[in-house]
Amino acid sequence: MRLLLAGLLGLMLVAGEADALPMFARQTGQNCVACHAGGQFPELTPYGRLFKMTGYTIGERTLPLSVMGVASYAKVRDTTKTDDPTVDFQKNNSGMFATGSLFLAGKVTDNIGAFIQVTYDNYAGQSVGPDGGLGKFQSHSQADNMDIRFADRFIDANRDLIVGLSVNNNPSVSDPWNSAAAWMQYVPNASPTSHQFVDGAFPGFGSGGNIAGANAYGYWNKTIYGELGLYGTANHAASFMSAGINNANRTALGGTNPYWRLAYTREWGAHNIMVGTSGMTAHVFDAGSDTSDLGNRGRFRNAGIDSQYQYLLDPHAVTAQVAYMRQTQDYSANTMAAAAPTYFLADGVTPVASPNPSDVINTFRAKLSYVYQAKYGGSIAFFNLTGTTNTLNQTSGFDSTGLITTADPNGTNITSTRVNGNLSGNPSTRGFNYEGFWTPVQYLRVGVQYTAYNKFNGASSNYDGFGRDAKDNNTIRFYIWAAY
Repeated sequence: MRLLLAGLLGLMLVAGEADALPMFARQTGQNCVACHAGGQFPELTPYGRLFKMTGYTIGERTLPLSVMGVASYAKVRDTTKTDDPTVDFQKNNSGMFATGSLFLAGKVTDNIGAFIQVTYDNYAGQSVGPDGGLGKFQSHSQADNMDIRFADRFIDANRDLIVGLSVNNNPSVSDPWNSAAAWMQYVPNASPTSHQFVDGAFPGFGSGGNIAGANAYGYWNKTIYGELGLYGTANHAASFMSAGINNANRTALGGTNPYWRLAYTREWGAHNIMVGTSGMTAHVFDAGSDTSDLGNRGRFRNAGIDSQYQYLLDPHAVTAQVAYMRQTQDYSANTMAAAAPTYFLADGVTPVASPNPSDVINTFRAKLSYVYQAKYGGSIAFFNLTGTTNTLNQTSGFDSTGLITTADPNGTNITSTRVNGNLSGNPSTRGFNYEGFWTPVQYLRVGVQYTAYNKFNGASSNYDGFGRDAKDNNTIRFYIWAAY
C-alpha cells in the first residue's frame, strides 16, 4: 500500500508540472473532455469518434509519442482455500507497478494516421527457483492494440460521408464506440493472480487479439456506420502486430475469417445514441499445434448486439452501455479425438458424460457511468455469462476412489484444480462491478473497484469441489492510471 501511495504522489507531481499534453491533445489543441466523455479516457464523445473515423488526422502533425502507466493494489476476499496462495493469489494485498504502455500515434498525412501501442508487463511470468518452485517475476513487452488508417471525408449540401481502411490486430479495436468488445474493459488490469477476479465477464471474439486484419468502413450522414474486414495470422509482413509473442503462443488462423459491424446512430442536443450489431467467424488452430494439419483447426462463430447512450452537457457526463455476444465454438477434430472423460461420478465407477464437440457461450454486460466536472465519477456494471455444460471443460471432479484431490494419494492419475477449478463443466459466471474515481489533474485518474460474484464457474457454492464459493472471489482493487 505504501508503494501505491508513493506512486500516486509521484504521478501527481509529474502530471501537475507538465506543460505538454498527450499526443492527440497536442495534435488537436483540445482539452480531454472534447474527445472523452467527462475527460475519462478512453470513452469517446461524438467528436472523439469523428477524430478516430477520420483516421486520427484532425489537427496538426506533432510529437507522436505518449506513455501510460498503471499502479495497482488488489485484495481477494478469501485466500485460504488453496494449496499455495503464492501461486493462486500472487501479490495479494500488495501495491505494484502493474503495467505501462508506449504509444506511437497521430497524423501522418492529411489522410493517414495511426494508433500503435506497445505494452510492458512487469509480472508477465515467473522463473523457476532453485528448489523447483516459482522464483522471481519476469517482465515482458509485446505488441498491444494497433490501428493504422487511411480515411477521407466528403461533405456537401446533401451528404456527409466518411470512408476509410483500417489495418489492425484486434477485431473491434477499430470500432468508435466503447460498447464494442475491444473497449468495454477499459481500465488496464494486472497479470498477478491476485487480480484475476477484478471485474467480470466481457463480450469478446473467439479469435482473440494480435492477429492481422484489413477493414473497410463507412459512416453516412452521421447515421449509418458499416465495417467489413478479413483477418489472418499476424506473420510475415504483419508480424509486427504480434511482436513479442512467441510462435507457441501466437494465434494462428486458417481459411477465411470475416468480421462485420453495422450501427445506427443519432445525435440531438446533448444526447447521442447508437444501436448496433457485429460478428465474426474465425478458424483458429489449437495453441502451439501444427498448422499444416487441418485436424488442429477449430472454429468460433460470434454474433452480438450492443447499444450506447450518452448525455454530455458540462458539468455532467452520463454514459450507458449494453452489450450481448453469443459465441459458438466447434472444437478441432484432433481435440475431440484425444478427448475422453477424465472424471467419475461420486460413486467412483461411472464416468462422467462424453465431451461435446461444440459449446455455446452467451455473455451479457450492462454498465452505467457518471462523471461530474470531469473530475469525480463512478460506474456500476452487471455481467452475466452463461453457456453449455461440457465435461471437456471440467477441471475438478471425483477420481476412481470417489475422492476430489489435488495430491492424488491413491495413484489414480486424476487430480483436480483449486480456485480456478470447474466441478460442473459449466462456465456460468455472474456479478457486479462497482467503481469510483477521481481525476485531480488531466491525464491522472485515481480509482477503486469492487467486484462481487454470486456465481462462478457454474455454481454459487463449492464450484471447484474444494468448498470455494463464488463470493470468495470478491475483490477490491485500487488503481492509479496516468498518461503523458
